Amino acid sequence: MKKTVYTGLLALLMLTCQAWISPAPAGSKLKTKAYQLAEKVEPKVIDWRHDIHEHPELSNREFKTAEKIAAHLKSLGMEVKTGVAITGIVGTLVGGKPGPVVALRADMDALPVPERNDLPWKSKVMGEYNGQSVPVMHACGHDTHVAILMGVAEVLSQMKSELKGTVKFIFQPAEEGAPEGEEGGAELMVKEGVLENPKVDAIFGLHINSATEVGSIRYKPGGALASVNSFTIKVKGRQAHGSAPWSSIDPIVTAAQIINNAQTIVSRNMMLTKEAAVVTFGSIHGGVRSNIIPEEVTLVGTIRALDNGMRDQIHERLRSIATHTAEGMGATAEVTIDKGYPITYNDPALTAKMLPSLEEVAGKENVILSAASTGAEDFSFFQEKVPGFFIFLGGMPKGQDASKVASHHTPDFYVDDEGMLLGIKSLCALTLDYMESPK
Repeated sequence: MKKTVYTGLLALLMLTCQAWISPAPAGSKLKTKAYQLAEKVEPKVIDWRHDIHEHPELSNREFKTAEKIAAHLKSLGMEVKTGVAITGIVGTLVGGKPGPVVALRADMDALPVPERNDLPWKSKVMGEYNGQSVPVMHACGHDTHVAILMGVAEVLSQMKSELKGTVKFIFQPAEEGAPEGEEGGAELMVKEGVLENPKVDAIFGLHINSATEVGSIRYKPGGALASVNSFTIKVKGRQAHGSAPWSSIDPIVTAAQIINNAQTIVSRNMMLTKEAAVVTFGSIHGGVRSNIIPEEVTLVGTIRALDNGMRDQIHERLRSIATHTAEGMGATAEVTIDKGYPITYNDPALTAKMLPSLEEVAGKENVILSAASTGAEDFSFFQEKVPGFFIFLGGMPKGQDASKVASHHTPDFYVDDEGMLLGIKSLCALTLDYMESPK
C-alpha cells in the first residue's frame, strides 16, 4: 500500500516538474514577443497620433494622412496599394508560413467640428465641407485608430518570418460619410475588391471610446451597432400671404403634423423588447419671411435600427405617415431614404472564439459585455462579406466620471494616449491567435 502511494506521488512530482520545464506554446511565445515590441513602439504611436490630430482631414480628402501611412508601410517592406476608394491605403504583409488572411482596419477621416481642447497638438485646421469653410477636428478618435494600426504594422512586420498567414492593413477613408455626390468609405473599398486577392478570412477593427476607462474593452456579439439611414421629406403646399392663411396649403403646419405623427413609429409600431430603434428629425428648412407662408418645407433626419425587419418597417411607416398626413392637409410629401450603413454585426462564433484573446491581454475583469448602441459604423460593409469582430477600446482617463465626459463628435471630445498600448496589443493578439487556429 505504501509503495503504491509513494509511486503515485513520484509520478505526480515528475508531471509537475515536466509542466514547469515544458516549453510554452508557439503562440504564447509570439504574443509575448509582440507585446514587448508593442511597448517599444508605443512612444512612436503617440507621436503619430499627435501629428495626425494636429493635421486632420475630412472624408475623401485624407491626402496627407494617406501619404504618412503609405510611407510608413513601405518602410516596413510591405506591398502597398494607394488610392483605394479615393484616398485609402492597403498594406499586405505575407508571413513566412502558410495560414489564413487576416484584415485589420482603421478609419482615417476627421469631422467638421471646432476643437476647444487646450492641447499642444490641438487642431487649428480649416477645411471645406459641402461648399462651406469649416473647422476640422478628430472629434471621434480616428487619429488614434490610424496610429494604433501603424504601430501594429510595425510590430507584426518584425515577426514576418514567424507569422502563419497574411495580414492586410486597411486604412479606410470617409467612415463619417462621403461628401455630397461622392462615393466613399468601406462600401467603396469592398466594391473595389479590398477583401480579395488574397481573399480575407476574418476582419478585426476597434473604436476608441471617450466614456470607457483606459484599460478596458467593451464588446457585443451579434448586432453591436445599428443600421443607419438618412431621410429627407419634401412637403409641398401652396404659397400665400401670412395675413391670409386660408389662401394657402401650409407646408409648415403639414410638416409639424408629420413630425408629431412620426413619433408613433417607435412608440407604437416597434417591438422595443426585441431591439432598439430611433427616428430623429434633425433639420427643418422652409420660408424666408414672417409674413409669407412658403410653398415648400424640407425635413431631414436619421433612422437607426438593430434589426433588419424593424428597419424595413420603419421605412414603410415613415413613407406612409408622411404621404398620407400631407394628403390629409391638401399637400404632398416626397420621401427619400438613402442606402445608409448596415447593422454592425459581430459574428457570434468568431466573437466567442476571440474573446479569450482579449481577456488574456486586458484581464478578464476589464473585458466588458455591453449592450448594443444605436450609433453606426461602416465597418458593417466588411462584415457583410466576411466574419468580423469590432470592439470598443477605453480612452477615458482613469478616475473620471463617464457620465460627465464629452461625447464623440463634440468640440470637447478627448481620449487619453494611455489607451493606445492596449489597442496595439489587442489587435496583435487577435491576429496571432486567429492565425494559430483559424477554423
